[in-house]
Amino acid sequence: MATLKTIAKAAGVSSTTVSRVLNSDQTLSISEQKRRAIIEAAEAMNYAPPRVRKSAGRNTLRRVALVHFLRPEHELVDPYYVSVRLGVESRCQTLRMETVRVYGSDRLPEPTLLENAAGVIAIGSFEPDYIAWLERYGRQVVFADSIPSGEEFDAVASDLSVAMRKLLNALASRGYKRIAYAGWIGRAESDPHGEIRCRTYVAWMREHGGFDPAYCATELNPDHNPEQLGYQMAERLMGQPSRPDAIITCNDNMAIGVYRKLQELGLSIPGDVAVASFNDIPTAPFLTPPLTTVRLPAEQIGEVAVDLLRERLGGRTLVKQITLASQIVWRASVS
Repeated sequence: MATLKTIAKAAGVSSTTVSRVLNSDQTLSISEQKRRAIIEAAEAMNYAPPRVRKSAGRNTLRRVALVHFLRPEHELVDPYYVSVRLGVESRCQTLRMETVRVYGSDRLPEPTLLENAAGVIAIGSFEPDYIAWLERYGRQVVFADSIPSGEEFDAVASDLSVAMRKLLNALASRGYKRIAYAGWIGRAESDPHGEIRCRTYVAWMREHGGFDPAYCATELNPDHNPEQLGYQMAERLMGQPSRPDAIITCNDNMAIGVYRKLQELGLSIPGDVAVASFNDIPTAPFLTPPLTTVRLPAEQIGEVAVDLLRERLGGRTLVKQITLASQIVWRASVS
């Protein structure tokens, strides 16, 4: 059985350094090369921390860890992710499975948070280091609302590329030609058009007569304030010499900010500019005018994630990655 000492010998460091790296000690000063060598040596030796080995035999089949990529305060302002979580918790309650929440923060969580859980449902999009942490410390991991690259994990989500193309085709069929996009850049993205909805928008526009970068507004959203970001994006887009006749935002919260800016400019929705979005949050039908949006099945994504985890705990070994269909909900923000 691999120990800290054998890993330390293979990596050429002390056992204390190995322990601190494997426990995600953010205060440790070590080169990235050495850190990678330690992690690779541990993985090659199939090392498992003592607390994980100790808890492996416990009867934990009834506990599920919900690992969220957002902080609690950020989740509360995003009804979509609240719905995903509620879908997970509702399904678990029906099945008499206990849940424990682990929210996002500036550093990786303590592995002890997962040691008494039979499996993990990871809600949202995670950076590669977080995915590696989940794989290391979670017994079974299912992703809800994202499908990591490769085919290593069970996952369930909507196909945002298909949804974006569906929306663009529908807007074009209604006569809109100068379609703009407003969205954000992921923390790990170097490409300003790398987010899946934006990437699909760029490709579709190039296929249909040309892509104009002036109509594609993206920016980092470090404060997780999509409404303010939407306001800023609308200000940029409406400052173009030739204004767009439609704006697609990457979620409904951003659309609220777009509404606010357009109303400040004295512009009519959809008379001057149509607005469409994603998620269909509860407030979307009550905006003025009601918002056209792509409904993503948030609660069902959570429910299916629980079912995938149950299958894994029941012995299934084949990886399943499921996409659930989206639906355009037409309202008065598009004519």
